Amino acid sequence: MVRAAFDGGPGATPIEVTLTNLDKVLYPETGTTKGEVIAYYTAIAPAILPHLAGRPVTRKRWPDGVAEASFFEKNLPGHAPAWLARQVIEHSDRRVTYPLVESEAGMAWIGQQAALEVHVPQWRFAGHRPGPATRIVFDLDPGPGAGLPECAAVALAVKEIVEGAGMRVYPVTSGSKGIHLYVPLDRVLGPGGASTVAKQLATDLEKLHPDLVTATMAKEVRRGKVLLDWSQNNPAKTTISPYSLRGRAHPDVAAPRTWAEIADTASLRHLRFDEVLARWRDDGDLLAGLDPPFAVGAAPHDSDALAKYRSMRDPARTPEPVPAAPPTAGSGDRFVVQEHHARRLHWDVRLERDGVLASWAVPKGPPTSPSQNRLAVRTEDHPLEYLDFHGVIPRGEYGGGEMTIWDRGTYETEKWRDDEVIVRFHGDTLTGRYALIRTRADQWLMHLMRDQPPEAIPPPRVAAASAKDTLSGEEPASAARGRPAEGTGGQRHRDAPFPRDLAPMLATPGEVSGLDPGQWCFETKWDGFRVLATLDGDDLVLRSRSGADVTGRYPRFAAAAAELSGHRVVLDGEMVVFDDRGVPDISLLQADPARAEFVAFDLLYLDGTSLVRKRFADRRRVLEALGATAPSLLVPPPLADNGADAVRLSAERGLEGVLAKRLDSVYLPGKRGQSWLKHRNWRTREVIVGGYRRSAARDFASLLVGVPVGDELVYAGRVGTGFSEADLRALGPRLRASQRPTCPFTTELTAVERKDAIWVDPVITGRVRFMRWTETGRLWHPAWLGEKR
Repeated sequence: MVRAAFDGGPGATPIEVTLTNLDKVLYPETGTTKGEVIAYYTAIAPAILPHLAGRPVTRKRWPDGVAEASFFEKNLPGHAPAWLARQVIEHSDRRVTYPLVESEAGMAWIGQQAALEVHVPQWRFAGHRPGPATRIVFDLDPGPGAGLPECAAVALAVKEIVEGAGMRVYPVTSGSKGIHLYVPLDRVLGPGGASTVAKQLATDLEKLHPDLVTATMAKEVRRGKVLLDWSQNNPAKTTISPYSLRGRAHPDVAAPRTWAEIADTASLRHLRFDEVLARWRDDGDLLAGLDPPFAVGAAPHDSDALAKYRSMRDPARTPEPVPAAPPTAGSGDRFVVQEHHARRLHWDVRLERDGVLASWAVPKGPPTSPSQNRLAVRTEDHPLEYLDFHGVIPRGEYGGGEMTIWDRGTYETEKWRDDEVIVRFHGDTLTGRYALIRTRADQWLMHLMRDQPPEAIPPPRVAAASAKDTLSGEEPASAARGRPAEGTGGQRHRDAPFPRDLAPMLATPGEVSGLDPGQWCFETKWDGFRVLATLDGDDLVLRSRSGADVTGRYPRFAAAAAELSGHRVVLDGEMVVFDDRGVPDISLLQADPARAEFVAFDLLYLDGTSLVRKRFADRRRVLEALGATAPSLLVPPPLADNGADAVRLSAERGLEGVLAKRLDSVYLPGKRGQSWLKHRNWRTREVIVGGYRRSAARDFASLLVGVPVGDELVYAGRVGTGFSEADLRALGPRLRASQRPTCPFTTELTAVERKDAIWVDPVITGRVRFMRWTETGRLWHPAWLGEKR
């Protein structure tokens, strides 16, 4: 038994979850353990949680693994941890308490329960009652004689009809047999309205394609056809959640897909959990537009608006006020700000509203200047008794740590909407007009407003010039003229606080060849490991996309950092290892990270100036100036002047692809935008066969291949497609003749990768086509091109 700490949600203290039997095998055919299930669910939490938010979670559990019996569990057991949020539904025959899974810790609890499948309805709670459906789902279930290709054909037909009606549809391979299609609703439908709409579409499609589609549940009419099941839109029904595992022989997942993948029926298959995790890390959530933001704790204030607050606290273990009665209205104009020394220091801003305290956690405290925007995370409503609360919440309890009153007083409301709040504070410390603006889900910004029009912020070119001048220690006159007078409470634009928690901006797949070269810059898409480099004096830190500190993994960056000594810098770039031709090779990076060099392609902060909100063209200009002062800092030039040439050159040089960036675009930390577009090349690679897996239908199911790195053979993945009949006839006998008892790969393989492997002498060399390398050094979607003779 171990106790592991997991993220408890925005603004919350990490939560310890007891984990047991981590080595227990839940998927016997692949050897996948309970520990691997928990690792997947906690890693995929940022992707799955938006699709669970506000929905009652039904779990399907396999305590003894998928080879044994399973059972559905709706009601939350009495021994469930107190920190789990919950909602009660009064069914006709019973009262059921459902969990609301809202955090990484909640997903760890799901995995600990061996709840492999997570099912939810298509509606969310509105206050403490089931609300209207937010989406329609179609379950494409193949009958006998039909399979994924037939489901894909039906999915494309549904897409044509739905998009013709001006709506969007998202495909998900179910991980079981068929495909799920989700349609987000931009309007409220009446009771049963979603089922009615879905049934009508299914019936119409059955008439259009009677040989392929049926809307009838009866099994006798489903042979060779696809059931377009509309019934899961009934409010009483649930559907497997996107990103949920399936309790089948292999650890496949209900996986979001692109429409290009659905159309490629020859290659379409269900995806394993490790593949889905790698896809999400690289491309983000393909269902990002499906479910509208759902602010945790922001349910409408009905007769018991404190139910969530109570569900997260045990009055016997915390000194916090936990009133038993529903809230009653007070004066409605009071506020309190509490300094909260939890695991992460933050300030809780609470405004009295409708008998409760609407609450936001502000990690860096309320802003003191109009030039600041502070992150504010909406949390659960608190009771009015919290206006006077101060004390120590015991360690291990929700929000554990010391809490003191930082300021309190009254406020006036100027505007209060679901996405914007403007108030004027009258406190001892907090005074003036403040705005709270929601950016997404429970993420808000807190901003100190000016009572008069703000002074003009220097345009990007001025800011860029100021940053350049910083390199020589000189200050341009334009910056001096724009400096606020001493004692005014203003802040110089160039004195932005040093950012330590930025996340990389992400690119969206798109066509780059036809983009206007006057508005876009075309760069190399690097085949490496993305990092943000922060240098604050002599303090150097490299962080991965997930925020992990990877400084020790890449020692060569210290040389470039030494040349920047004395500067305060945040750089965006990639760690790469170049092969003998000067082309980045991620297999070399995986084999020896210590050889990696840092390629810088963006500059986010320099010596007191934040460049995040400046144009890319200006950021690029300052980056090139910085690179000229530090020869060890690689700042490659753009790949070409236009998109078509960039695509051609990247393919000719064997590069991963092209990244196109709008010249006037600002940097969007942690977000994926249309102002950065990425084009990937199909790539080819010479590989050496080191093993294979058997197939009941042919000599082998797939080849296990590697790439030579010096005297080592580094495992690169499994190739299962692209073989012609001639390839199969030629390779089968040679594989059988070269079998050996030991693995020829020098790198470590996972238990799943080793399972059912038959090793061979590494004598067969071939070429494969693939899209890219994964972060774990595996070929992504490889196909066999032929043997090298």
